Amino acid sequence: MPERVTKEKVLCYVVRDGKLLVFRHTDYSYEEVGIQVPAGSIRNGEKPEAAALREAREETGLKGFTIVRKLGETEYDISPYRFEIQRRHVFHLELTESTPERWMSREEHDREQEPTHFECFWIPLEAAHILQSGQGAFLGRLYD
Repeated sequence: MPERVTKEKVLCYVVRDGKLLVFRHTDYSYEEVGIQVPAGSIRNGEKPEAAALREAREETGLKGFTIVRKLGETEYDISPYRFEIQRRHVFHLELTESTPERWMSREEHDREQEPTHFECFWIPLEAAHILQSGQGAFLGRLYD
């Protein structure tokens, strides 16, 4: 079995009116990738707070995010999908601009690969247990 590497990641809980902002990859089925919150890798030298804001903007196409607070850190072993341990910095974000209930967005990846296409939408917080790969683990901390 390959050795697992540890990667620094951010997860973003964007909450409005009792709903959580999520997305799905439109190039893949739900069975392959599930429903996710904005998330991604922390770049070298980047602070987790900056990474959270960058990832939320890149994946949703929206700009009006602010950090409410950091909810904590956790580790998640994503094997065998990828043999990596994700050290996740989880943030509660607020969105100050209005959105439709659903919209399409795409992440450009600094032109290093083909864009990733997303459908963004809002789900009730009570339904957020459906998030893929343990992404919902800190939702209860929104109420602390």
